[in-house]
Amino acid sequence: MERKILKNRIYLYLTEFFAGVSVMAVELGASRLLAPYFSSSQIVWTIIIGTIMIAMALGNLYGGRSADRDPNPDRLYARILVAAIWIAAIPVVGKYIIIGVAGLIIFTVNSNYLVIAGFVTCMIVFVFPLFLLGTVTPSLVKYSVDSLDESGSTVGRLGAFNTIGSIIGTFVPTFISIPAVGTSVTFLIFAAILLVIAVVYFMSTRLPLSKIKKVPVSIALFLICCILGHDTSFAFWQSDLTYEGESIYNYLQVYESPNEVVLSTNVLFGVQSVYRKEKSLTGMYYDYAMAAPLMTDASPLNEGASKTGSLQDMDMLILGMGTGTYATQCRRYLGDMNIEGVEIDAKITDLANKYFEMPSDIPVTTYDGRAYLNAIDKTYDVIMVDAYQDITIPFQMSSVEFFTLVKEHLNPGGVMVVNMNMRGSSEGSINEYLADTISDVFDNVYTVDVKGSTNRELFASDDPEMTDNLTDNILKLKESDEDSGLYDMMVRIEQGLTEYVPGERILTDDKAPVELLGMRVIDEIIKDELDGIDSMDDVLDML
Repeated sequence: MERKILKNRIYLYLTEFFAGVSVMAVELGASRLLAPYFSSSQIVWTIIIGTIMIAMALGNLYGGRSADRDPNPDRLYARILVAAIWIAAIPVVGKYIIIGVAGLIIFTVNSNYLVIAGFVTCMIVFVFPLFLLGTVTPSLVKYSVDSLDESGSTVGRLGAFNTIGSIIGTFVPTFISIPAVGTSVTFLIFAAILLVIAVVYFMSTRLPLSKIKKVPVSIALFLICCILGHDTSFAFWQSDLTYEGESIYNYLQVYESPNEVVLSTNVLFGVQSVYRKEKSLTGMYYDYAMAAPLMTDASPLNEGASKTGSLQDMDMLILGMGTGTYATQCRRYLGDMNIEGVEIDAKITDLANKYFEMPSDIPVTTYDGRAYLNAIDKTYDVIMVDAYQDITIPFQMSSVEFFTLVKEHLNPGGVMVVNMNMRGSSEGSINEYLADTISDVFDNVYTVDVKGSTNRELFASDDPEMTDNLTDNILKLKESDEDSGLYDMMVRIEQGLTEYVPGERILTDDKAPVELLGMRVIDEIIKDELDGIDSMDDVLDML
């Protein structure tokens, strides 16, 4: 049967174009679907790209052989139809598959949890539809080439349309659809485009009803996926969230109780910020990091001041401002010091202002922390580095070059405090690499473990009297009239401080395998958690 629509080269090129668009859109959607559960590190990206390349390669091979053996375009557009429905179903079942795979892997492997779980998830969820889309190019070549004289230009045009589609499929999800409508709806949008391409083909060929019955069935399945799959919740077992959404960089959820507000940017690795509505210590790393201002001699606590004194003359910069909890605590307990923040995710800054009561007079610049330091000349008494999130550690903010840049922006006697949120016990952990690297830049480095968490705070300065300054200021806290608990906290920190003995594990801009090092610590943490797990309910509690 002649299919006139195939004589229309524009339609064939559109098929190739939207196949390229959809492949990249699914790839970027995959990264956002996995990130809340497995992080968005280079390791996860490698798994996604690798499995997608496997799928495309197999699809190319199968598509070419299939087109030679049976050059029936009905088969190609049927595959596109199936791919569209599969992609539309990802928002419906994808999150449940991820949690199921994560729980299974935890009980069956001893190491490399993220790698194995991420790979298995990609193989189950994403490989098949992208394998089907991989058959498009070789099949269209078969239908497009009329003579060998034009084969080169025809294949070139098909490749160009596919590449242009891939470019658009890269930018649109990242900058338009995912921030605007979320990952789930993004999958549905691009599934709908593929569905339309296939439906147009089948409706134009005038095939017998018995051969096109797949069209109404596919449309019905797609509509069901739209109804069930528009939910943007990644933590689907939680129903009491104050806010849930996505930004260019993160999945975000905010939930609150009568006493506190909490921000989480993922599902598997805990919370990122806790804001107490009333003035109180959280026991989290923000409280420990408040020792940094007391280690400087720039603006010691005023001996005659009421309450806990004041550090009004101190300048502080926070790289990784988040919701501003650290800034809020410093203002509450140490006075109205001058604080500036840098946060790469503008959406988090919006949430900080809306839900976390971040002081309105604290300027926050939407920028990368290292790039910001390169762009300014100002120096500070305290610089807080809080840019490490689970396994997602920006290598450019972990190298000797970066910490040298931080040092150049510290005043004499200034202190850098770094929140290292994955404390490992094995030899050669990520924190040992970071501490060795920092020790290569600063003369004095001290660490303290945050009780009840995997965080470790590191304090670094070229001032040999940094701990003496802390001791002096703690004594001034003791003499204050206010019983805020800060004195007891600072005493606990002082007693827990350990001078770091540096090794030779130095991270540089050229070589900083932070993802692999972080993954080892993740394995340790999961193994420790497994010791107390007896059922799947315990797994969900851990997640």
